[in-house]
Amino acid sequence: MEIRPAVAEARPGPAPVTSSASPSEARAAFKDSAGAVLGFVPLGLAFGALATRSGLDWWWAGLSAALAFGGSYEFLLIGLVTAAAPLAAIALSAFMVNVRHVFYAMSFPLHRVSGRLGKTYATFALCDEAYALTTGKAARSWSSRRILWLQGYLHLCWAGSALAGALLGSLIPDGVTGLDFALTAMFTVLALDAVRDLRGDLPTPVLALLSALAARLLFPGQMLPAAFTLFTAALLARHLTGRKPTHA
Repeated sequence: MEIRPAVAEARPGPAPVTSSASPSEARAAFKDSAGAVLGFVPLGLAFGALATRSGLDWWWAGLSAALAFGGSYEFLLIGLVTAAAPLAAIALSAFMVNVRHVFYAMSFPLHRVSGRLGKTYATFALCDEAYALTTGKAARSWSSRRILWLQGYLHLCWAGSALAGALLGSLIPDGVTGLDFALTAMFTVLALDAVRDLRGDLPTPVLALLSALAARLLFPGQMLPAAFTLFTAALLARHLTGRKPTHA
């Protein structure tokens, strides 16, 4: 008589993927965000210190960083708030500074973020650094959790460093220089990584450079939105002209 193993023994046990997926994705996202975080910290400290030195309460820096999460716009917001600017002027300036995010949405992998709540937060927390990190070749296999963890780390770091700068801003000597260069250095590194991903597609960074130069000459007061518009138009034109004709 053939003895068969019990069915219960033949079935595999529950896979530990569910319990370990979140920590592993969180650790991977933390490593992915480390470079951007190093640029966020000095800039956030400078923002918090500037807020308190401008006469705002210490909590204002952390709250605005958490709710607005606008980066460069928040530095402009300090001047608008201290000058008691009208709400219409604040809203218009916010639109003009952050209109570039409209173009980011064209290639940001929001379709890989699951859940309505996840998509809502990913849209809210879409900053320059998150866009640069999630649209490269290395990020094409990232899961929804990894993308959201990455954005959460950047958001938390920016708000935390702004709050720390507001509380400890008085300890930063006035003669300290170079804090503002941290953001420029970080974007330089991200740009170099993007160029490496575009090997074999040299016209793309060339089009970006030409668009920026044309916007600087033709629209010096609105260089950023003009450059994005020109670059988008150039990419669309290249895409349309590069299509192969279809044969019946």
